[in-house]
Amino acid sequence: MTNNVPIQHCSECYQTKQQVLSAAELDELAPKSKAPKPSAWSRLKNRMRCSRTRAKSLLLQYVPVLRWLPRYPAKEWLLGDAIAGVSVGIVQLPQGLAYALLAGLPPVFGLYTSFYPVFIYFLLGTSRHISVGTFAVVCVMIGSVTESLASNEMFMDGHNGTTVDTVARDHLRVELATALAFLVGLFQIALGLIQFGFVVTYLSDPLISGYTTASAVHVLVSQLKYLFGIRMSQKTQPFSLIHTIVNLFSKITQTNIGTLITSIIAIVVLLVMKYINERLADRILIPVPIELIMLIVSTGISYGVGLQDRFGIENVGDIPVGLKVPILPNFTYFGELVGNAFAIAVVGYAITVSLGKVFASKHGYKVDSNQELIAIGLSNFIGSFFQSFAISASVSRSVLQESTGGNTQVASAIASCVIFVIILRAGELFEDLPKAILAAVVVVNLKGMFKQFSEVGVLWKTNKIDLVVWMVTFVATVLLNMDIGLAVSVAFSLLTIVIRTQLSSYSVLGQVQDTGIYRDVSRYQKAKEVPGIKIFHSSSTVFFANADLYTEALKRKCGIDVDRLIEKKMKAIKKLKRRLEKANKKAQKESQQLTGHDNLGFDRLELGSLPKEKGEEKDQDTLDGSIIIIPGNATKEGISEKGTLQSLGLEKPHFHSLILDFSSVNFVDTVCVKVLRKIFKDFAEIEVAVYLAGCSVTVMTGLEEGNFFADGITKSQVFCSVHDAVTYLTMDQDDIPTENVQVSGTQHKTVTYKQLDPTKPISGQSTMKNITMSVIT
Repeated sequence: MTNNVPIQHCSECYQTKQQVLSAAELDELAPKSKAPKPSAWSRLKNRMRCSRTRAKSLLLQYVPVLRWLPRYPAKEWLLGDAIAGVSVGIVQLPQGLAYALLAGLPPVFGLYTSFYPVFIYFLLGTSRHISVGTFAVVCVMIGSVTESLASNEMFMDGHNGTTVDTVARDHLRVELATALAFLVGLFQIALGLIQFGFVVTYLSDPLISGYTTASAVHVLVSQLKYLFGIRMSQKTQPFSLIHTIVNLFSKITQTNIGTLITSIIAIVVLLVMKYINERLADRILIPVPIELIMLIVSTGISYGVGLQDRFGIENVGDIPVGLKVPILPNFTYFGELVGNAFAIAVVGYAITVSLGKVFASKHGYKVDSNQELIAIGLSNFIGSFFQSFAISASVSRSVLQESTGGNTQVASAIASCVIFVIILRAGELFEDLPKAILAAVVVVNLKGMFKQFSEVGVLWKTNKIDLVVWMVTFVATVLLNMDIGLAVSVAFSLLTIVIRTQLSSYSVLGQVQDTGIYRDVSRYQKAKEVPGIKIFHSSSTVFFANADLYTEALKRKCGIDVDRLIEKKMKAIKKLKRRLEKANKKAQKESQQLTGHDNLGFDRLELGSLPKEKGEEKDQDTLDGSIIIIPGNATKEGISEKGTLQSLGLEKPHFHSLILDFSSVNFVDTVCVKVLRKIFKDFAEIEVAVYLAGCSVTVMTGLEEGNFFADGITKSQVFCSVHDAVTYLTMDQDDIPTENVQVSGTQHKTVTYKQLDPTKPISGQSTMKNITMSVIT
């Protein structure tokens, strides 16, 4: 960090001089404020305190419609919302009937789900453009539960074993679906109240894309029996998709030709008309409601021709008119449903929030993730009392609502009113609707999800890890079913985060000429290392999982074997101490022979006061063929504590300072602190001073709490940026004076040089220490 001190101020210019500050000096200049932190009890009391203002604030927070509806600009938005609402309501009718079939329930319950939860979301939701209700992915997850816990085999007729008691089966499936919706709502409300909306961040876009694409495959396979008119049970355990396909092909000879022809005609007509709608989207105000037209026409043909009686084409059957009396869900099923309920809660919320944020970003408003959890949760919770199943946002209907002029959830309220009228009066008109038509509607609406296969090519070019997440999610969901596939996908996605931290990019930085910018010298030719200074950078946080890798990469990038050099230094010190002890004993013996009494001892003599050794004895005082360099006033204790590499005849590193760039580090743990202390200690042993740069407030707090600044390590070795550290280390470089001296007939060279002292606090503008050494030549 730099502190700009004004030097000259005139009408045309303002010049500053850069002053470098260490963390210690910065603390003196701008100390941390010590605001008292309120206790947990006082915070709880403040949150629980009730007042008129707070009550109003909470009401507006949890019921957003009270906040925006009084300011609703009816003249500008009402027409668009009305057109969008009618359009979505018309589309929601066939989709509600079809997706109920996908959930394994009678079609009328799709209409209930398209009314009650949608109106509740209108009151509580914060997204202005999404259309909630039945959605293929959630419905197929519900269907996997209902068909596994209430399979056809459980309701076979006892006399011949070929017919199914559909009344009893459907009754049990409705109880399971409503109990499931109740639990899903409870989970979502609880997560919203504890501010757990961030959970959706663990579901990345590649994961959601792969999961919904795999869900589309499940949906397609589940509808094949209706498209072919084959009666078959559907399993939901792992690898059930393969079992269903094998079972379907084994019964392919039982295909109802009339049903197959009906399905093909419906799919072709729907695809052609949807293509025309897309091409003419800019020319027509409302797209042609081909799905509604298809339902009306096919119902009329089925009723007039008698398709079920003459060709065996199965119809929807009884659709009761009117609303159901609210009833409590069956609590006895909760134990079997809790796992699936949590998976559906997370998936439904993730799809809703992801879609809501897309439209919010496009139209410039904000979606409250936690309130969305509460809104979608209460929609499911209250809807379960009216025999609705779990809901989510629908991609196709949301796009339709936004493209036809919808501006607020008033459009959803109008759409729910359209469904309400149908439930009261028009529901029974669709009793002769062929199920093959509903299956065709479901399959055609999967087109958008299957388009997500194109993301594979994009991810291959942009990010291989995201591609692997997409592929693993898709394969796991297809093979292991929806709930297990989701768990495997999330676990694998989190594993990739761990792997990325293990595969951090480590680099040595160099300065871009005439700038304060530092880049990887291996990638940028214009970046050059600062002489005598090594700058090391890691692309990720240093913590327990990668701390050892960080240390290894640091030593490797520095180009020296630090551990080996320290080992050689220790061995050299021990060897030199032995020679000093031998020389001391010899001097004492010679002194006794000359004077007849003990001398003062070798360890108090200056090396220059010793008589000249014979050439043979002098050779014994060398180490590994190198000249021994002994500091003045050398003793065996002094050698062990202050022996330098040069005095021991070892080669010094080609740099005197090491800067660790911590700008990408978000936090430090106890392992990181321990590793940093060892790095500081090891490099100090080889006479290299270590500095930290770019530490955030969080990192500094972690270092302080971890007692990092002790045993000679101070905040004076921490700088706010790499450039500050480099500027500090390169200022005031003095020349090294040398002089030759003759002592007792032996040629000595006395060398005085400056060295960065890593064991002393940095203060002022200099951390240099003068070392005077005597070199035997």
